Amino acid sequence: MNIIFMGNPQFAVPSLELLVKNGIRIKAVVTDPPKKSGRGRSEREQPVAEIANQIGLPLLQPTSLSDPNFIDSIRSINPDLVLVVAFKILPSKLLSIPTIGSVNLHASLLPAYRGAAPIQWSLMNGDTETGLTTFFLQPKIDTGNILFQGKIEILPKDDYESLSKKMSAMGSELLLKTVNTISDGPIKQVPQDESSVSQAPKIFPEMGHIDWNQSADSISNLIRGLSPKPGAFSNWNNRKIKFFNPSFESTKSAEPGKIHETENGLLKIGTSSGILVIREVQIEGKKRMPVADFLRGSAMKSGDTFES
Repeated sequence: MNIIFMGNPQFAVPSLELLVKNGIRIKAVVTDPPKKSGRGRSEREQPVAEIANQIGLPLLQPTSLSDPNFIDSIRSINPDLVLVVAFKILPSKLLSIPTIGSVNLHASLLPAYRGAAPIQWSLMNGDTETGLTTFFLQPKIDTGNILFQGKIEILPKDDYESLSKKMSAMGSELLLKTVNTISDGPIKQVPQDESSVSQAPKIFPEMGHIDWNQSADSISNLIRGLSPKPGAFSNWNNRKIKFFNPSFESTKSAEPGKIHETENGLLKIGTSSGILVIREVQIEGKKRMPVADFLRGSAMKSGDTFES
């Protein structure tokens, strides 16, 4: 089979590496062009592009997926299958090219959490289980027939970074299984249950602004879902502070937003129900640090209040 792989971030890297390791011939890799980052605004390749270059795979980096020259390049490869992992919406012109179709690896148990941020929303909603799905792409986002699914437990300590890493490894195995099954012949397809659909829209930084009138477990879930980026935050003494590594004590209570305790390297903050416990913080303009290090150089004390 002629196979094209499309993806950008680190989440997609294990999938590409495992496919190549297992002898799956990738005719081309498609990623976004290098983007400027850091204070020096130097250009940096997408993680998938870096791996493709290391392996020596042909790399295509269109500025637009609808560019006629790019479309012609894909047609010239005559792909049987296009594999998509953490990329972007493919235009209909692209979807119509591969003879078998385009398969997407999605980080949820579809039809749950259709959209751009399934892992974040699963954590923010306090789920204890999620999973991954491979499915055939259709023009309408995340609606195609399901091929394979796999479940994964969400641990109390998981945040977006840790859960994403585990899911990317599990997803690579699921995608390899999907490709091998397709290569063996017709694959079973299961239509999605439209009555069970939920959404996972794009995350914006302002969504991390903490409302201390929420419960401690809800705020903890918000922090976990937005860690490390864009981060959940509140303001104290006219300074923006992001919170990481949370837990909560449901048996205690205190005034929402009020600092209940600053001892033993912990920051304990009141909510509408329970105490939020924080172990790491990041002050605007500085690096993330343990609460104990922050408190040594800060005037913060018990009784102070975060804005609600």
